[in-house]
Amino acid sequence: MFWQPHECYMRRETLYLQDIIEACDLLQAFLGGMDASAFLASELHKAAALQKLAVIGEAAARLPQAFRETHPQVEWRDIIAFRNIAVHAYFAVQWDIVWATAHDDVPVLRRQVLEILQTDNPEEPEK
Repeated sequence: MFWQPHECYMRRETLYLQDIIEACDLLQAFLGGMDASAFLASELHKAAALQKLAVIGEAAARLPQAFRETHPQVEWRDIIAFRNIAVHAYFAVQWDIVWATAHDDVPVLRRQVLEILQTDNPEEPEK
């Protein structure tokens, strides 16, 4: 391996979960009041949504496997797979699926991740 992360560069799970919450919040702000046809017509909104979904997938991928297995209520594999398609097969992105994911699935994911944060870290403030 060319580069190996040093322990001081390893982030706690809580930070990745907070990254997911932040990306979810930004997605909801970007798409608030927008319908599917307006989204599909806007290159700016499509690019912004895809980037935040990629951030969510990257943060999920960086969570340890054991952590993901401890929280099976979240569709970690699907989230990571979506990110891989968005980043590595960008030419195959189906924008109606991006819309459905951002509009329908992200609010559910946000609730699930917030619940994990509150359960695993009871001292964490509610967001």
